[in-house]
Amino acid sequence: MDATTRVSVYESSSPQEIQLMKSKLEDAGIKCDVENSYLSFLSTPTATNTFIKVDLKDEKKAFEIIDEYLKSNQN
Repeated sequence: MDATTRVSVYESSSPQEIQLMKSKLEDAGIKCDVENSYLSFLSTPTATNTFIKVDLKDEKKAFEIIDEYLKSNQN
């Protein structure tokens, strides 16, 4: 059995940000999974953060794509 390690590369409470980043990673050929989890006890009980996870082998490339996007959209 071939077990693949998945790592979180991006998180946000905004579904729009998650979808945008997921699309950018998939356009680069990186397979992504999206997972939800509750925020810490300091937040509202209904607030959730969403994580994008990729294969460990794609982690470096994913971070490069995310960093490039974030740098190009800083104001």
